[in-house]
Formats: sequence, C-alpha cells, structure tokens
Amino acid sequence: MTTFADTTFTPPELIRNFCIIAHIDHGKSTLADRMLQLTGVVEARAMRAQYLDRMDIERERGITIKAQNVRLPWQLEGQDHVLHMIDTPGHVDFTYEVSRALEACEGAVLLVDAAQGIEAQTLANLYLAMENDLTIIPVLNKIDLPAADPDKYAKEIAHIVGCEPEEVLRVSAKTGLGVEALLDEVVRKVPSPVGAADSPARAMIFDSVYDTYRGVVTYIRVVDGKITPRERIKMMSTGATHEILEVGIVSPEPKPSQGLGVGEVGYLITGVKDVRQSKVGDTVTSERKGATEPLAGYREPRPMVYSGLYPVDGSDYPELREALDKLQLNDAALTYEPETSAALGFGFRCGFLGLLHLEITRDRLEREYGLDLISTAPNVVYRVVMEDGTEHVVTNPSDWPEGKRAEVYEPVTKCTIIAPSDYIGAIMELCQSKRGQLGGMDYLSEDRVELRYTMPLGEIIFDFFDSLKSRTRGYASLDYEEAGEQDAELVKVDILLQGETVDAFSAIVHKDYAYAYGTRMATRLRELIPRQQFEVPIQAAIGARVIARETIRAIRKDVLAKCYGGDITRKRKLLEKQKEGKKRMKMVGRVEVPQEAFVAALSTDEPKGKK
Repeated sequence: MTTFADTTFTPPELIRNFCIIAHIDHGKSTLADRMLQLTGVVEARAMRAQYLDRMDIERERGITIKAQNVRLPWQLEGQDHVLHMIDTPGHVDFTYEVSRALEACEGAVLLVDAAQGIEAQTLANLYLAMENDLTIIPVLNKIDLPAADPDKYAKEIAHIVGCEPEEVLRVSAKTGLGVEALLDEVVRKVPSPVGAADSPARAMIFDSVYDTYRGVVTYIRVVDGKITPRERIKMMSTGATHEILEVGIVSPEPKPSQGLGVGEVGYLITGVKDVRQSKVGDTVTSERKGATEPLAGYREPRPMVYSGLYPVDGSDYPELREALDKLQLNDAALTYEPETSAALGFGFRCGFLGLLHLEITRDRLEREYGLDLISTAPNVVYRVVMEDGTEHVVTNPSDWPEGKRAEVYEPVTKCTIIAPSDYIGAIMELCQSKRGQLGGMDYLSEDRVELRYTMPLGEIIFDFFDSLKSRTRGYASLDYEEAGEQDAELVKVDILLQGETVDAFSAIVHKDYAYAYGTRMATRLRELIPRQQFEVPIQAAIGARVIARETIRAIRKDVLAKCYGGDITRKRKLLEKQKEGKKRMKMVGRVEVPQEAFVAALSTDEPKGKK
C-alpha cells in the first residue's frame, strides 16, 4: 500500500524556495546537513556527513557536482512552513547546475567562509542570482575557527551585496550555531512563490536522473495549476505525451504524494525509458486543456572545451554511446557526437564546460558504466577563414583545413581573479605569459584585490588554475566566462612516426609555442614507445616543415652468437643479411604504439603553452 507524504496541497504563501550558493569548501553541504537534522527529516542514526552528496566521487573529493533538492518543514511563530532547499555546486565548471537551481528559487543564501572571504566563483554565482532577482541572504560560516575574522569579511560582503555589515548572519555549520536563526530569516525574507492555481498546469523541468528500474525520474518546479498522479501530461518542446505513474516530494528520500501545487518542488515518474523524452528546461503541461505558452527555458550551455573519448576495447563502443545518453540526462551540459580516429578507432567528440567537468565525466563513465576509456588532449573551437573566403569550424586538430589560410580566430574569456594583494606581481607575470590582457583592477579591501583579464581560452584550459594556485600559495580564486573571439597566429603541429601522421597526437598551438610543444611531445614519445626491430624516427612538423626530431634506436639481435671463430667475411655476411631484413621490415612494418603510451602522452600533466 502506498503511503502518501501529504494529502493536501501546501498554500503557496507558506512555501519558501531557496538555494545555497558558495565557493568550494565553504561549508554548503555541512550547512545542508545541519538543516536536515534541525528540521528532523533525517533521523540521527541515519545521518552522515555530506548527506545530499549521493555520488562516490562527490564524497571522495569533498565537492558537490549535482545540485540536490530537499523539502524541509519549519515552524515560525506557531505557523508551519515548507522550505524547498537546493544545495548547489561551487566550482566554475558546474555554473550551469547553479543557473538551473536559481530558476527554481526565489531566494539564495550566500555562504562565505569567515576565514577566507568571498571568492571569484562565489561572486560569479552571486551575480547570476542578482540577474534572476533573487532575495540574497548573506551568511558568514565557520565563525568558530581560530583564523576567522567575521567583522572584516562582513564589511566586504556588505560592500558587494549592498547591505549593512550587521545584517550579515553568522553561523557555524559544523556546530549548528546560528542555523535556526538563518532558517527563521529565510522564512521572513524570501518571498513566497507566485502562480495561478486555477490555470492550466505548467511545471519547469530543472533536473532528471535515470533509474534502472523505474526509468527517467524528472524533477520539476510547479509554476501554475497542479500536477496529479494518473493524469496525462505533455512535454511542450518535444510534444511527447505520457501518463504520470507517480508524483512526489524529496524529503530527503523520495516520498509519493497526491500531487504538487503552485510553487512546490518535487518529482514525477512516467515509466519512460527513452532518455531523450525528458529535456531539462522543458515545460510540462496537461494533455487535455493544457497551457499554450511554455515557460521561459534555460539557455543552452555552450561547451568551452572539447576532447575525444574512445573505448580502450573497440567492442565497447555501443556501451559508451548508451552510457553517454544516460549521463547526458543527468548532466545537461554534456554534448557529444561520434568521430573516428585512425589511431584510436571509433569514439565520441565530447564538449565540456571545463577541465574538471571533463575529468568528472570520464570518472563517472568508468565507474558507473564499467568502461575503460582514453581521452585525447583537450582543445577549444577555432574558426578558420581561408583566402577564398570559405569558413571552417575546427573542434578537432584533424579538421584543420589544408591550403592558404587568411585568418584564424580563437575563443577568448574574461577572467576574474581574486587574491591577496601581495601576489599581484606573480599573477600579472603568469597572465602575460599566457597572452592575457589586463582589463582592470579593484581593491575589495586593503589586502584583497580583484584582477580582470581577457585571455585566450586555449591558454587557460590546461594548467592555468594549477599555476595560479602554486604562485599564490593557494589563496587565489578564478572564475571565467566566454567573451567572443580574437584573431591569432595559430598553427597545427603534427606528430609523425616513421613518416606517418598520428592524428591523436596533433595539436593546434600558438606559433610562438609550437617548437616547445613539438620537442616535448617527441621526447615524451621516445621514452614511451618500446624499441622496435628497426630504427623509428619521431618528428614534429608544421605542414611540410619538420621542427623537432627524436629517434628510437633499433633493438639489435646478436646474429653472431652462433659464430664460433671463422673469418671476418662470414660475420660480415650475417650482418649484411640482418641489415637487408631490417630494411624490408621497415618498409612494411608499422610502429606499434602501446595503449599506455597514448594515455601517458595525451595526459595533461604538462601544458602545451609552457615556455
């Protein structure tokens, strides 16, 4: 027998929808844990740290990757309220998850570490929330730390948000201090959702996951009307119709209910197995007498970084396609299309929002779907204009057009770096070495500075963040957004093994860094490729011009071992015979590159643009 979570719809004026936005490691998930305990939705014996982070990767790395929503009961001045809280990721690569969570809310808790102050990525998410007209509740966390300086950072936040320093709440998510006052403040300040209860149903899909047993589970925020079980619904962008098998709330485990009303956040299950039927950003309405106007959807995410993903075992290709289909349902920012490589076989060209996104996606494909994958070196999208006026869009070095090129355009980004003022010199030096142009500089306080740079995306997707952290002892934070394109002197560097181009190792780099990339790749391959029976030249070339060369020496078999004594002519005859054999082998032989060499050579331990 099904037990329902509620029997009546909650009046919209008693609902508060809010999310938590903060930088990585500023205590979002810990604050969410305290809220779950305080409101009593999780029993003490079932409680664990990072309760809402469901994936192993999230728990291991201590970061949130997926935004999670949960329904919390809260009482203020004798009146029961319903809070819908969404815990969002903090890393710049998952800004898309944050933007979707903001669409489902009316308020945002801006959480800042009282020992570190506001960071660049928090600032970016704060501006997103302000663009959406959300009510901002500024909060300082970790006030129990010995290094905390709440007064200093309260002034900094007040300056940015436009409030008084006294209005900044102070909490300790670890001990629970001040969390009750924060929930009271959410009820007082965050406006209740607005919608027409008697209009045709309209609900926005803000997330969906694939369940092996139940099919696609769709998370929705109801804007108008109501959604009830057993009614037939229509997806407005695809036109697909389904019968709802189950509607419910998440508190924090899924609980079936008799429906969702205006302003409520919950899930619905239609039993559909086709992952393309439930598109994030789509509007759900009733099939009969449904709405005619869809809700304003989300902007489609634009991939910033492209990389090829290939199965180590070619027969895993269908499994990889199915895994990407299912993962795209859970991660709407992932894009992919089939491609082939002469060296690696069949695979997919995937688009990501950044390097961490690429790393997490590959990790999830390997863990959740049991695949063994090789990823090619990440690169960005270039636009090449030929002398005859034709244009080519290049997402893969193998698409680089032959012939006379008039102009090559590369994507550029606007970077915001926040760091202590002691490190300004080191940061400027690093940015200039990456072809960055300073756009402006502001002091947030006496000892913290915000630098704004315009930089080529191709220069920052490799090790820029790591270099920035090492030069500032981990104190700097980075956020970037796309800012159009610029003309640049770019060339394609090919790596040739015994005169044959290996497409997997080709790269598009700036003219000034081409020689460095070519010599480094040739040296690395000489160490990684095992010696063959014949000599193998490794060359790096731009077009027909070779810019670097290394040679793998041949293994020499001792053919004179069976020669006991005898004159020199006999020995020479055996050596000549061996020489002829090697020459013939070299003509027909192909260099065998082991899989490990591909993985090691394509790993991004060292950046391309290193001087």
